Amino acid sequence: MSWSFFPPSLPVVGVGAYLIGSVPFGLLLSKMGGAGDIRKIGSGNIGATNVLRTGRRGLAAATLFLDGFKGALAVLLARVLCETGTQSAIGVAAVAVVVGHCFPVWLGFRGGKGVATGLGALLALCWPVGLACCLIWLAVAKLSHISSAGALAAFIAAPFLMPPLSMQPLHSPLPIATLLLTLLIVVRHAGNIARLISGRESRINIDPPPQDKVKI
Repeated sequence: MSWSFFPPSLPVVGVGAYLIGSVPFGLLLSKMGGAGDIRKIGSGNIGATNVLRTGRRGLAAATLFLDGFKGALAVLLARVLCETGTQSAIGVAAVAVVVGHCFPVWLGFRGGKGVATGLGALLALCWPVGLACCLIWLAVAKLSHISSAGALAAFIAAPFLMPPLSMQPLHSPLPIATLLLTLLIVVRHAGNIARLISGRESRINIDPPPQDKVKI
Protein backbone atom coordinates (compact mmCIF):
# COMPACT_ATOMS: atom_id res chain seq x y z
CA MET A 1 0.00 0.00 0.00
CA SER A 2 1.52 3.32 -1.07
CA TRP A 3 1.68 6.26 1.30
CA SER A 4 0.16 8.37 -1.51
CA PHE A 5 -3.12 6.48 -1.12
CA PHE A 6 -5.23 8.96 0.79
CA PRO A 7 -8.75 7.69 1.59
CA PRO A 8 -11.35 10.18 2.87
CA SER A 9 -11.26 8.52 6.30
CA LEU A 10 -7.72 9.67 7.08
CA PRO A 11 -8.69 13.10 8.47
CA VAL A 12 -11.24 11.40 10.72
CA VAL A 13 -8.58 8.94 11.89
CA GLY A 14 -6.21 11.80 12.61
CA VAL A 15 -8.71 13.80 14.65
CA GLY A 16 -9.87 10.72 16.56
CA ALA A 17 -6.32 9.66 17.38
CA TYR A 18 -5.44 13.22 18.42
CA LEU A 19 -8.36 13.30 20.86
CA ILE A 20 -7.36 9.95 22.33
CA GLY A 21 -3.80 11.18 22.77
CA SER A 22 -4.91 14.41 24.40
CA VAL A 23 -6.37 12.66 27.48
CA PRO A 24 -3.95 13.84 30.25
CA PHE A 25 -3.73 10.69 32.36
CA GLY A 26 -0.77 11.98 34.39
CA LEU A 27 -2.67 15.07 35.47
CA LEU A 28 -5.91 13.19 36.16
CA LEU A 29 -4.27 10.40 38.16
CA SER A 30 -2.15 12.81 40.20
CA LYS A 31 -5.18 14.84 41.19
CA MET A 32 -7.32 11.79 41.95
CA GLY A 33 -4.45 10.19 43.88
CA GLY A 34 -3.93 13.21 46.11
CA ALA A 35 -0.59 14.25 44.60
CA GLY A 36 -1.95 17.62 43.45
CA ASP A 37 -1.50 19.35 40.11
CA ILE A 38 1.49 17.68 38.46
CA ARG A 39 2.04 20.80 36.37
CA LYS A 40 3.10 22.70 39.51
CA ILE A 41 5.97 20.41 40.53
CA GLY A 42 9.19 19.18 39.00
CA SER A 43 9.39 19.98 35.31
CA GLY A 44 5.69 20.77 35.08
CA ASN A 45 5.32 17.91 32.60
CA ILE A 46 2.23 15.67 32.65
CA GLY A 47 4.15 12.48 31.86
CA ALA A 48 5.12 9.51 34.02
CA THR A 49 8.65 10.74 34.75
CA ASN A 50 7.34 13.89 36.40
CA VAL A 51 4.65 11.93 38.26
CA LEU A 52 7.49 9.79 39.66
CA ARG A 53 8.97 12.94 41.19
CA THR A 54 6.02 13.09 43.55
CA GLY A 55 7.37 9.91 45.12
CA ARG A 56 4.18 8.05 44.13
CA ARG A 57 5.49 5.06 42.22
CA GLY A 58 2.05 3.56 41.77
CA LEU A 59 0.71 6.71 40.14
CA ALA A 60 3.78 6.94 37.93
CA ALA A 61 3.41 3.31 36.83
CA ALA A 62 -0.29 3.81 36.11
CA THR A 63 0.48 6.95 34.10
CA LEU A 64 3.15 5.12 32.12
CA PHE A 65 0.77 2.26 31.34
CA LEU A 66 -2.19 4.44 30.38
CA ASP A 67 -0.12 6.82 28.26
CA GLY A 68 1.31 3.82 26.42
CA PHE A 69 -2.12 2.22 26.17
CA LYS A 70 -3.68 5.23 24.47
CA GLY A 71 -0.89 5.20 21.89
CA ALA A 72 -1.52 1.55 21.11
CA LEU A 73 -5.31 1.99 21.23
CA ALA A 74 -5.37 4.71 18.58
CA VAL A 75 -3.31 2.61 16.18
CA LEU A 76 -5.29 -0.59 16.83
CA LEU A 77 -8.61 1.20 16.32
CA ALA A 78 -7.37 2.57 13.01
CA ARG A 79 -6.25 -0.91 11.99
CA VAL A 80 -9.64 -2.44 12.83
CA LEU A 81 -11.97 0.31 11.62
CA CYS A 82 -10.31 1.29 8.35
CA GLU A 83 -11.07 -1.32 5.71
CA THR A 84 -9.16 0.57 3.03
CA GLY A 85 -5.78 2.24 3.24
CA THR A 86 -5.02 0.46 6.51
CA GLN A 87 -1.29 1.10 6.46
CA SER A 88 -1.78 4.80 5.78
CA ALA A 89 -4.48 5.01 8.46
CA ILE A 90 -2.40 3.41 11.20
CA GLY A 91 0.56 5.61 10.29
CA VAL A 92 -1.60 8.72 10.63
CA ALA A 93 -3.05 7.43 13.90
CA ALA A 94 0.41 6.77 15.36
CA VAL A 95 1.60 10.31 14.67
CA ALA A 96 -1.68 12.01 15.62
CA VAL A 97 -2.01 10.27 18.99
CA VAL A 98 1.47 11.44 20.02
CA VAL A 99 0.73 14.97 18.78
CA GLY A 100 -2.38 14.86 20.97
CA HIS A 101 -0.34 13.91 24.02
CA CYS A 102 2.26 16.60 23.35
CA PHE A 103 -0.24 19.35 22.47
CA PRO A 104 -3.59 18.57 24.16
CA VAL A 105 -6.33 21.04 23.35
CA TRP A 106 -7.73 20.74 26.90
CA LEU A 107 -4.49 22.05 28.46
CA GLY A 108 -3.82 24.94 26.12
CA PHE A 109 -1.65 22.72 23.89
CA ARG A 110 0.89 22.24 26.69
CA GLY A 111 1.32 18.53 27.27
CA GLY A 112 3.98 15.87 27.70
CA LYS A 113 6.91 14.77 25.60
CA GLY A 114 5.26 11.76 24.02
CA VAL A 115 7.65 8.99 25.04
CA ALA A 116 5.25 6.45 26.58
CA THR A 117 2.52 7.23 24.04
CA GLY A 118 5.02 6.93 21.22
CA LEU A 119 6.28 3.58 22.49
CA GLY A 120 2.70 2.33 22.72
CA ALA A 121 2.09 3.44 19.15
CA LEU A 122 5.26 1.68 17.97
CA LEU A 123 4.19 -1.54 19.69
CA ALA A 124 0.90 -1.43 17.78
CA LEU A 125 2.54 -0.43 14.49
CA CYS A 126 5.07 -3.28 14.59
CA TRP A 127 5.51 -5.08 17.90
CA PRO A 128 9.13 -6.21 17.31
CA VAL A 129 10.14 -2.57 16.77
CA GLY A 130 8.14 -1.41 19.77
CA LEU A 131 9.62 -4.13 21.98
CA ALA A 132 13.16 -3.36 20.84
CA CYS A 133 12.66 0.35 21.54
CA CYS A 134 11.22 -0.37 24.99
CA LEU A 135 14.27 -2.49 25.82
CA ILE A 136 16.64 0.21 24.54
CA TRP A 137 14.81 2.82 26.61
CA LEU A 138 14.96 0.73 29.78
CA ALA A 139 18.60 -0.29 29.29
CA VAL A 140 19.92 3.21 28.61
CA ALA A 141 17.80 4.77 31.38
CA LYS A 142 19.01 2.16 33.87
CA LEU A 143 22.66 2.56 32.94
CA SER A 144 22.62 6.36 32.82
CA HIS A 145 19.87 7.02 35.39
CA ILE A 146 18.64 9.64 32.92
CA SER A 147 15.13 9.12 31.54
CA SER A 148 15.57 11.45 28.58
CA ALA A 149 18.72 9.62 27.44
CA GLY A 150 16.81 6.36 27.28
CA ALA A 151 13.91 7.94 25.42
CA LEU A 152 16.14 9.60 22.85
CA ALA A 153 18.17 6.43 22.27
CA ALA A 154 14.99 4.41 21.74
CA PHE A 155 13.41 6.78 19.24
CA ILE A 156 16.62 7.47 17.34
CA ALA A 157 16.92 3.72 16.85
CA ALA A 158 13.29 3.31 15.76
CA PRO A 159 13.56 4.58 12.13
CA PHE A 160 16.49 2.21 11.54
CA LEU A 161 14.63 -0.76 13.02
CA MET A 162 11.26 -0.27 11.34
CA PRO A 163 12.10 -1.05 7.65
CA PRO A 164 13.83 -4.40 8.24
CA LEU A 165 11.57 -5.59 11.07
CA SER A 166 8.32 -4.55 9.37
CA MET A 167 9.66 -5.70 5.98
CA GLN A 168 8.49 -2.45 4.39
CA PRO A 169 10.52 -0.11 2.16
CA LEU A 170 11.57 3.30 3.43
CA HIS A 171 8.89 5.14 1.44
CA SER A 172 5.98 3.11 2.88
CA PRO A 173 3.65 4.33 5.66
CA LEU A 174 5.14 2.64 8.72
CA PRO A 175 8.75 3.79 8.24
CA ILE A 176 7.58 7.31 7.38
CA ALA A 177 5.31 7.45 10.44
CA THR A 178 8.17 6.17 12.61
CA LEU A 179 10.51 8.85 11.28
CA LEU A 180 7.91 11.54 12.01
CA LEU A 181 7.49 10.19 15.56
CA THR A 182 11.24 10.35 16.09
CA LEU A 183 11.44 13.93 14.83
CA LEU A 184 8.59 14.96 17.13
CA ILE A 185 10.16 13.28 20.18
CA VAL A 186 13.56 14.83 19.46
CA VAL A 187 12.05 18.31 19.07
CA ARG A 188 10.13 17.88 22.34
CA HIS A 189 13.41 16.96 24.04
CA ALA A 190 15.40 19.91 22.71
CA GLY A 191 15.98 21.29 26.21
CA ASN A 192 16.97 17.87 27.50
CA ILE A 193 19.47 17.46 24.65
CA ALA A 194 21.07 20.79 25.51
CA ARG A 195 21.38 19.75 29.17
CA LEU A 196 22.75 16.33 28.22
CA ILE A 197 25.46 17.97 26.14
CA SER A 198 26.37 20.36 28.96
CA GLY A 199 26.21 17.62 31.61
CA ARG A 200 23.40 19.35 33.52
CA GLU A 201 20.60 16.87 32.85
CA SER A 202 19.05 15.63 36.09
CA ARG A 203 18.96 11.97 36.95
CA ILE A 204 15.93 9.87 37.81
CA ASN A 205 14.88 10.59 41.37
CA ILE A 206 11.77 9.33 43.15
CA ASP A 207 12.05 11.72 46.10
CA PRO A 208 9.45 14.51 46.28
CA PRO A 209 10.79 17.61 44.51
CA PRO A 210 11.49 20.93 46.23
CA GLN A 211 8.95 23.73 45.99
CA ASP A 212 10.70 25.49 43.14
CA LYS A 213 10.68 23.83 39.75
CA VAL A 214 13.58 21.73 38.54
CA LYS A 215 13.81 21.47 34.79
CA ILE A 216 14.21 17.92 33.57
